[in-house]
Amino acid sequence: MMITLDSLSKPTTVETMQSAQRDSQGCAASACGSASGPGDLAPEVWEKIKDHPCYSEEAHHYFARMHVAVAPACNIQCNYCNRKYDCANESRPGVVSEKLTPEQALRKVLAVANEVPQLSVLGIAGPGDAVFDWQKTRATFDMVAREIPDIKLCLSTNGLALPDHIDEIVAMNIDHVTITINMVDPAIGSLIYPWIYHQGRRWTGLDASRILHERQMESLELLAARKVLVKVNSVMIPDVNDRHLLEVSRVVKAKGAFLHNVMPLISDPAHGTHFGLTGQRGPRPMELKALQDELGDGTRLMRHCRQCRADAVGLLGEDRGQEFNLDQLPEEVIYDPEPRESYRRVIAQERGEHAASRDSAAGRLAAVDREVLVAVATTGGGRINQHFGHAKEFQIYQVTPSGITMAGHRKVENYCQGGWGEEDALDGILAALEGVGTVLCAKIGRCPKKSLAEAGITAIDDYAHDWIEAGIAAWCEAEFGPGMAKLTA
Repeated sequence: MMITLDSLSKPTTVETMQSAQRDSQGCAASACGSASGPGDLAPEVWEKIKDHPCYSEEAHHYFARMHVAVAPACNIQCNYCNRKYDCANESRPGVVSEKLTPEQALRKVLAVANEVPQLSVLGIAGPGDAVFDWQKTRATFDMVAREIPDIKLCLSTNGLALPDHIDEIVAMNIDHVTITINMVDPAIGSLIYPWIYHQGRRWTGLDASRILHERQMESLELLAARKVLVKVNSVMIPDVNDRHLLEVSRVVKAKGAFLHNVMPLISDPAHGTHFGLTGQRGPRPMELKALQDELGDGTRLMRHCRQCRADAVGLLGEDRGQEFNLDQLPEEVIYDPEPRESYRRVIAQERGEHAASRDSAAGRLAAVDREVLVAVATTGGGRINQHFGHAKEFQIYQVTPSGITMAGHRKVENYCQGGWGEEDALDGILAALEGVGTVLCAKIGRCPKKSLAEAGITAIDDYAHDWIEAGIAAWCEAEFGPGMAKLTA
């Protein structure tokens, strides 16, 4: 569905625009940094991140990213990675349905920009390494920047080849770079990386990890010195690097990282990874949260990451990539900037209203004497606007005396499956909601509501379409009285 100027001539909201897009598709479709505005950041930094859904938690409610899979070659092997193609139902890094040439990528970006007005960021994250496959990455960015000069350019890399391209990255106005750094101790790195390819040869063991570590630290320092914002991704691998990530966080922060994103290991034998095949487990949701809470003392954390595919399209938490496969696109696409410009005009007011609502909600929490976790079913726009049975993830919010903050998200199988599989789906939902006592959603049926209650979870649809923070604050007051003096976890 195209958002046109005529369609914006009547009062509207981000939520209704996004809902209209989902309705036009026939069904419902299917977080990263600062939740604050410029108050806690330098104005020039806020200007860089305010529309970037990965670097600003607030922005991820409104803006979309897309990844183009133009860089299939990789220079390291990770024990958690197996780059498979044509796996449309898998949502994990390194997976794509089709590899693209730079010219094909341009055509796809133009098509997406016309149909997804929320688009603000173009990223290249593989399926190999965006910097090792640099010629394709550079050609893609050069062509797209000429056609859509306001789009943010963002790349993800393991950092091994990065020091050789810093000047080019700066010259191309790529001001967001993500480096995956899982260790600062080569002995731990040798448990994660079987080999690297560097200077024309393959390295293994401690030598491989030492070279990778040195190149990653050099990359981080060079980018920070040039004012490029660096997000460090780290994969949490229980009993391998989980406790070590405290040291990783300390080191990367000292060297200038803007943001640290700790992600759970995705480990499934069906993926064919070394860790999957050898039984290495991933962390439970509350294990991940506990580590993030430790890291959160003085470190800017991303808690809304979705571990996106290398061909993801859309808002974080949704993936519309299959709508834009090459065989579905016209041979020639003419970019129309008006939908994206119109969308930005609409959301300027929406964001102001949301910020005011957040501030008001925070002022109603002064009596909270402990942490409470609340799960929210949302399709975007910062509102409680999704049916419980349609949710494929829940956003988790933490209520404390200092306010309401996003604590992460939990992926689930949606409960409504046409009359089959609902009991199995509910078991998975209950496991995913570990530590959560309340779910807020737009609507929920009697049966799942009763099942949740039997598991000690209260499901409420009284605050449908409210701002998330306002709904959470209103629920707390309704449940525990003004000031919430009796609030319990």
